[in-house]
Amino acid sequence: MSLFSPTILLRRLLTDSKYFWWLSALVIVGDAVLTGLIIKFVPYTEIDWETYMVQLEVYLGGERNYSKITGPTGPLVYPAGHVHIHKLLYNITTFGKNLRSAQYIYGLLYILSLVLSCAIYWKAGTMPNWVVLLLPLSKRLHSIFVLRLFNDCWAVVLVQLAMLLFQSGLDDTAVLIYSAALSVKMSILLYLPGLLLILFKRRGLASTLRYVLTIAGVQAVIAVPFLEENPWAYIRSAFDLGRVFLYKWTVNWRFVSEEVFLGRQWALGLLVGHLCTLVGFGLFRWCQEDGGAFAVVERGLRRPLSPAGISRVTGDYVATVLFTSNLIGMLFARSLHYQFYSWYAQQIPFLLWKTRFPVLIRLLLCFVIEYAWNTYPSTTVSSALLLLANVLLVLGVWSGTRRSKRVVATKQK
Repeated sequence: MSLFSPTILLRRLLTDSKYFWWLSALVIVGDAVLTGLIIKFVPYTEIDWETYMVQLEVYLGGERNYSKITGPTGPLVYPAGHVHIHKLLYNITTFGKNLRSAQYIYGLLYILSLVLSCAIYWKAGTMPNWVVLLLPLSKRLHSIFVLRLFNDCWAVVLVQLAMLLFQSGLDDTAVLIYSAALSVKMSILLYLPGLLLILFKRRGLASTLRYVLTIAGVQAVIAVPFLEENPWAYIRSAFDLGRVFLYKWTVNWRFVSEEVFLGRQWALGLLVGHLCTLVGFGLFRWCQEDGGAFAVVERGLRRPLSPAGISRVTGDYVATVLFTSNLIGMLFARSLHYQFYSWYAQQIPFLLWKTRFPVLIRLLLCFVIEYAWNTYPSTTVSSALLLLANVLLVLGVWSGTRRSKRVVATKQK
């Protein structure tokens, strides 16, 4: 059989790591064509874009008090990076009126997110090539980007870029990009527990504290005009940790009553579950190769200027910890809206391949999660299936961290 026969070439594309980017390029080009067709032939649905533009006009009119910047669907509840990005979009799209231009910008943003996802998978070095074929299959994700124009898309792409930089050991730059992502959407805080552990293990206590101050400093610089006017109004609006979402939009908790959903005890229970699960991963999974979490903490406190970990922080470790930290946050989120699917849609195949589930079960979970996010309005069944799939995914990652023959180590400084 010829070395370049279709059968051999297909097998190498699907399984040989040397051909990873060949297959990824085909996926990216194919999805670019698909995205263009969606923009051209599927009607746009107005949800938040008009509100973004009206709020921006209030800002451009001179208002700097965050509590007074409102639009058709409510007040401005995103950090200042959101404002700066949409100011640029406002100018490019003729004051927000040229929706087709906005859709093509978001189409390019979507393709960039796909490229970054492929790069993260490559840096991890633990995925079979063919898993990237799952990345462009989400109907809901395409809709979030090019048919709804949600601001979540910008935060997602920025945090993907930061993650790729963390995988490459470029922590100084990565922290700045991470903070930029946080300045667009508060949801980026879900990555913070995993990120702090990575930095603590790789850089030590002193550097980690410096990075935390950097993140806070970048937030302050980006928000200077609003902090000067009314700092408390800005902080309450942009980083409202106690925000209560409307029951009618929930994707994940439809099977509980509205009374329970809005109750403080429910919120407290979810918070406790979130923290306990993070602590569990920190104690029993994320520090295993360093002698355990207590050994990592002891080294970090004893030698604050040195790395607290003794194992190499690889690209696979970075992606696994950050993706899992984000997944845990989504599992215990008080409410998930449809656009929130973008927070982890491209991470699901990676996480599934960290489990020991049979391939058929992994693909079934992909389908179930996609089904739940495409059921509108959500139902008791769709919410229960989503919860079950997310729980199984967390449990699967807990019990089944896989190792690869090809591990890409991050650069140690």
